Amino acid sequence: MLACGGGGDAPADAGAGSRRNGAPGGGGRPSLPTMAVAVEPASRGSIATYYSATASLDPDKQADILARTSGVVERLLAEEGDRVVAGQVLLHLEDAEYRHRKTLAEADVDQHRLRFERAKALLEQGLTSTEAYETARRDLRSAEAALQLADLELSYTDVRAPFTGRVVRRFIDLGQNASSGTQLFTLADMSRLLARVHVPAKEFRRIRQDQPVHLMVTSTGDQLTGRIELVSPMVDPDSGTIKVTVEVTEYPASTRPGDFVEVSIVTDRHEDVLLVPRVAVVSERGQQAVYVASGDLAERRTVEVGFQDDEAAEVVSGLDDGEMVVVQGQRALRDGQPVRILDRMDLDDDVASDADPDDSASGQVG
Repeated sequence: MLACGGGGDAPADAGAGSRRNGAPGGGGRPSLPTMAVAVEPASRGSIATYYSATASLDPDKQADILARTSGVVERLLAEEGDRVVAGQVLLHLEDAEYRHRKTLAEADVDQHRLRFERAKALLEQGLTSTEAYETARRDLRSAEAALQLADLELSYTDVRAPFTGRVVRRFIDLGQNASSGTQLFTLADMSRLLARVHVPAKEFRRIRQDQPVHLMVTSTGDQLTGRIELVSPMVDPDSGTIKVTVEVTEYPASTRPGDFVEVSIVTDRHEDVLLVPRVAVVSERGQQAVYVASGDLAERRTVEVGFQDDEAAEVVSGLDDGEMVVVQGQRALRDGQPVRILDRMDLDDDVASDADPDDSASGQVG
């Protein structure tokens, strides 16, 4: 059969296929290659905003142990890392001189007690004056006070832990001379660890006591759990912040005071909202959009995005629950481009084996 109106003998569809496929010389729009993509469904869930800050972990109780008298370290009974109980001796100073002082003070007390007893007896017999009796009594009291001081100084040669905890620093060695006031140890009660952060005052109404808190040790990545123990009612006038004390309630045994942690406090939360993986959202010409796999085509949707965290984004409008959004390959897509859906773990291998070597767009397949 001959084509009508053609003015020639050529078939009516000659060259038409070339124009539909975008061959040179045709007037049609070039067709887009099929793109291998991975998709995930939009789904409802909760998302939160956080205030994050870096802080160091502090023990609930910490004290510098100082020498309360002078002497040479004769016995060293605690090392860094040792767990000690309240009253335990950590260090002993040479005490020969202090024992001698105490012996002399005891003898002095005995002597003045005899003098006092004699003065008392003579006063009762009317053989001495009241003034002599009072002098003997004052001298006895002074001697007893000197004995108490000598006994106290002797007790200071045993340096004891003021509370149960762990020795975190030792500053003196065996045989070294310690003067009164010399720092000997740092002791910490590690049964509770605290992190203190300063939060902008505008967040004050968004946080509360006992609120759960997430922490991460910056050097190891260890995940910790905590709660807000105290929110200061005062605003620092210089920084415009409030101090928040976080108690770390769960942490690995390797966690130590002084570790730096990233503290994340929830300041707002949206429940039962539509969420997509954050990587699905692309920015184009000042707009945010996602690509929806509709059949075997990619459809570009302009969306309004609300909260975002490291993994998810809230979609306020422009998308429905359950629609499949492109999460890999989306940055090279065009609206209406054919797609072939693969699992994310298989996509890289598929692209490497099927992609046209001359095609610069990653993920395109024949």
